[in-house]
Amino acid sequence: MPFPRRLLNDDEEVFLDLRPHWWSMAGPSVALAAAIATAIYVATRTNKGWAGIPFLVLVLVALVWFLARMARWATTNLVVTSDRLIVRTGVIAKRGREIPLERVNDVIVTQTLFERVLRAGDLVIESAGERGREMFHECPHATQVQNQIYRQIEANTHRQAERREVRRELSPLEQLEKLDELRQRGVISQAEFDVKKAQLLDRM
Repeated sequence: MPFPRRLLNDDEEVFLDLRPHWWSMAGPSVALAAAIATAIYVATRTNKGWAGIPFLVLVLVALVWFLARMARWATTNLVVTSDRLIVRTGVIAKRGREIPLERVNDVIVTQTLFERVLRAGDLVIESAGERGREMFHECPHATQVQNQIYRQIEANTHRQAERREVRRELSPLEQLEKLDELRQRGVISQAEFDVKKAQLLDRM
């Protein structure tokens, strides 16, 4: 299921909400199809009902494998937002890890030649902290996801710098320069400038 929007912070945007590549379902799907085809073939070629029992068991095993893999696929998410990375896994007990973008040190893509053809790969996220590494297996469009994460890290760094600049109080000297600029533009009079200047000089 997609990442719940109610869990987002104020002004937080979701840019990617991914599940593992469809290739992760290939093995169980092929096994189930082959088991069903074999069971049908045996059932149509023999009149002995008991002869098909082992193949029905094989179909059941393949079906369980398919459903288990499908449940894991449907409950595994990699979410990239404007503030953080979120990796969520688990069918019964949900496990999740959130990594603030400012704590991400590196994003590595590992791919085999076949995965390059499929545009998939394992995404390794290295971050500061005790659990310094998180892996998202069989990530679709892995290199594009890597680039998107780096873009969001850069944008988040820029936003954080702007917020710090807004919160930072101007020093008396910087305030004096601002006042002088206003005086030169005629926004304040020379007398007003002199009063404010005297007040600022007293604080220095």
